[in-house]
Amino acid sequence: MSAITLTIDGQTVEALPGQSVLAAARTLGLDIPTLCHLEKCGPLTTCLVCLVRINGRLVPSCGTKVEPGMVVESETELVHAARRTALELLFSDHVGDCLSPCNLLCPLLLNIPVMIRQIEAGRNMEAIATVRQALPLPAVLGRLCHHPCEKGCRRGAHDDAAAIREMERFAADEDFRAPTRHRPPAKPATGKTVAIVGAGPTGLAASYFLAREGHTVRVFDRHEKPGGTLHRSVAEKHLPNEVLEAEVGWLEEFGVHFTGSTELGRDITLARLTSSHDAVVLAVGETAMNEAETLQVPVASTGIAADPNTCRTTLPAVFAAGAAVKPVKQLVRAMSEGRMVAECVSQFLDGRTVRRPDKPFSNIMGRLDAGELLTFVRTASPAARVSPCDACAAGLSRQAAAGEASRCLHCDCRSSGDCTLQHYARVYAVDANRFRSKRRTFEQQLQPGGVIFEPGKCILCGICVKLTETAREPLGLTFIGRGFNVRIGTPLNGTIEDGLQKVAAEVVHHCPTGALCFAAPDQEK
Repeated sequence: MSAITLTIDGQTVEALPGQSVLAAARTLGLDIPTLCHLEKCGPLTTCLVCLVRINGRLVPSCGTKVEPGMVVESETELVHAARRTALELLFSDHVGDCLSPCNLLCPLLLNIPVMIRQIEAGRNMEAIATVRQALPLPAVLGRLCHHPCEKGCRRGAHDDAAAIREMERFAADEDFRAPTRHRPPAKPATGKTVAIVGAGPTGLAASYFLAREGHTVRVFDRHEKPGGTLHRSVAEKHLPNEVLEAEVGWLEEFGVHFTGSTELGRDITLARLTSSHDAVVLAVGETAMNEAETLQVPVASTGIAADPNTCRTTLPAVFAAGAAVKPVKQLVRAMSEGRMVAECVSQFLDGRTVRRPDKPFSNIMGRLDAGELLTFVRTASPAARVSPCDACAAGLSRQAAAGEASRCLHCDCRSSGDCTLQHYARVYAVDANRFRSKRRTFEQQLQPGGVIFEPGKCILCGICVKLTETAREPLGLTFIGRGFNVRIGTPLNGTIEDGLQKVAAEVVHHCPTGALCFAAPDQEK
């Protein structure tokens, strides 16, 4: 069988007769998006996100066979725009949140629903890992954060929001009680060094995220001990000294070097820091205009002048963030500024384009009506909230933490982070609201065996129909209805579970949008 030669984006590639353009493109390492494609199912050509351009026509690459001399365009702006539009059309009728409101409202992007489910299941070491992944000083934030996440908790529209901050504190305190404290993975050493001036919340957060990137981090502060306003402006009863010292000690164990009683402009100069480090971060807190000028850094009306999109000052390799640049009142936002500047510095040190990271992509349902809220409430514990006031001295016990976690409504998507639609929405910078009209009512069908079907997330790709047909399911799944009323269902008015007697795990695994999932993640294994 002779190979067929074709050209894709100027590159010559050989393919076998009968192969699709998609298969040929993948031999070149091109990531053409697909939502309805599964090799064993054959071309379904329902999603139209795998479009390529051939002879001036846009065609689905999964269903187009290679031909000799074919010239294919894949990674061009015109083709990308067509794929983006196809994705945006799918979102026009997509009913469901990728990320929960609490997650989206956390300035540090803690995956709150995952943490809560881990605590509920008693997997406290996993909860610690989730918390430490996002929060630089979780034991501090668990006591002092103004918890904007709880304002977005949908449980609050029913009775009381989940006590998210208390559960964060529980996970952090469990970490300190453990024989060995959790150590998040860090990248290999880069050989790059970063000096941070200021050991307050922004500087401490920046040190944590930079150390995780593999850089050597040295923090200088004019006070003897790290902590900044956490030491000077917070009462002992709200933040015991031993808690702050334990968190700082944990950072030292992680590789951050602290030098106290060292004031910039008196004990050390900016010129010296820039000459001995690859980058410098100024996180000196609120700075009076004359102080900033004394430091010989550019100033603006609110503090040190830094580009809001890059955190860079006009001085080479010098960055600034936090209250040193503009007033920051909330602790968690000061720490999020530290995360942002750390990302910008890492990009600079890696030779990448420097810019603040984008917000994570999420489809957003918005406010739920009373019936939709009850759909979520029915799967959660009816227990009342554990009052933070009752728990403030010692924090939540394991039993109380698990009980509070069971109140979570699980309003994030169970496939978030592992959803093909969400992934390509990020890649193609999709505007989920571009073609949005009044959305359908959110619906969630719970099956006795643990399968959950959410029709509003189904894009009618046909993979589940084909898999049940191939497996010769007694009933299987099929398309029911016509036109805009087509939906996935089981013949003879059966339930989704009736149609998935043999291949439930395979169907759930290959569902590209999380419309079919398991109530418990371990059911898929």
